[in-house]
Amino acid sequence: MTFSLEDFIADHVIGRRESFFAADLLAHDAELREAIEGKSVLVIGGAGTIGSSFIRALLPFRPARLFVVDLNENGLTELTRDLRSTQGQYMPDDFKTYPINFGGPIFARMLRAEGPFDIVAHFAAHKHVRSEKDRYSIEAMLENNVMNSVALLDLMTELPPEHFFCVSTDKAANPANVMGASKKLMEEAVLAYAAELPAVTARFANVAFSNGSLPAGFLERIAKGQPLAAPLDVRRYFVAPIESGQLCLLACVLGKPADIFFPQLDEPKMLTFATIADALLRELGYEPDHCSSEDEAKAKAASRNADDTTWPVFYFTSDTAGEKSFEEFYTDDEEIDLDSFAALGIVHGRPSNDVAGIRSTLDDLRALFERTELPKEAIVDVLATLVPTFHHVETGKSLDQKM
Repeated sequence: MTFSLEDFIADHVIGRRESFFAADLLAHDAELREAIEGKSVLVIGGAGTIGSSFIRALLPFRPARLFVVDLNENGLTELTRDLRSTQGQYMPDDFKTYPINFGGPIFARMLRAEGPFDIVAHFAAHKHVRSEKDRYSIEAMLENNVMNSVALLDLMTELPPEHFFCVSTDKAANPANVMGASKKLMEEAVLAYAAELPAVTARFANVAFSNGSLPAGFLERIAKGQPLAAPLDVRRYFVAPIESGQLCLLACVLGKPADIFFPQLDEPKMLTFATIADALLRELGYEPDHCSSEDEAKAKAASRNADDTTWPVFYFTSDTAGEKSFEEFYTDDEEIDLDSFAALGIVHGRPSNDVAGIRSTLDDLRALFERTELPKEAIVDVLATLVPTFHHVETGKSLDQKM
């Protein structure tokens, strides 16, 4: 059978064929074109789903230069092949990809030699809740999401762009996990530096079938003849991949310093991952076969015949650390603007710290990780003092213990 993932997402996940941001893109087309056409652009983390979608949203406005940085060399290669293989795709003559660490000295040398860039968009991040297992995974997450981002902000003050964007996450609003707390700290850094830079950020929904996401994992499991597993009680908002890039482009170009953008999605549009799994299986011609355990699901998958019309699934109540049962884009004490755009809301960020305070926070984190003995609980306690809205959900179980 012919299966179109793009059509499946439109019909069964987001429930729309036209982009959620179509009206805002049309209304601000002239502003976007003036800001982008003929300009130089640097995209950090551009091989990932959101970064590459940002690039696809950007290119029709014809920038003169585009540099893309990402540690994923294979991802950069596929991005280049995909763009160059797309009919009618504009590509600037000056297009370069670099598989380098944006927090390292090679990146700084490249930026000083090739910059300043007119537009800098930063998407490199640890995004998984599962990456909070212990001190090592948490330190790596904080280094990437917070420390390296602050180092990038310092470089931007040296070579200021016209527009600077850092991606955040809905999980930064009342964070329940270390990943969300790390992005909230990154937001605080963006707000502090916004006094010196045109720095904006955005929180948004899950990107349907993004790299490494649970729905993308469904496709991998089916391709390998393995069962599907998903929580029954975790509800999420979703946007299509191209919509994630469009949201970030609108925020990057049209945002004012310290703005935090988010999509104005309605709560009834939240879905569970189990709902998506059932719809996907039925779209592919299978009926979900509900199992009572991982072992039962794996045994049934192993004994399947090629002509079977059922597919084993195991759905469960979430019991892993850091999981919120629902998403939220802003908190009760934040100043919200729901009128400036058709489909975008804005949190008018209020910095709770200055640049010196942000650097002091980094010093505190570095001192924390110098300890010989450092249990996860001690790190969570320190983060709770740095992020007052952080209320960690701890169950003693990691997603790495799940199928």
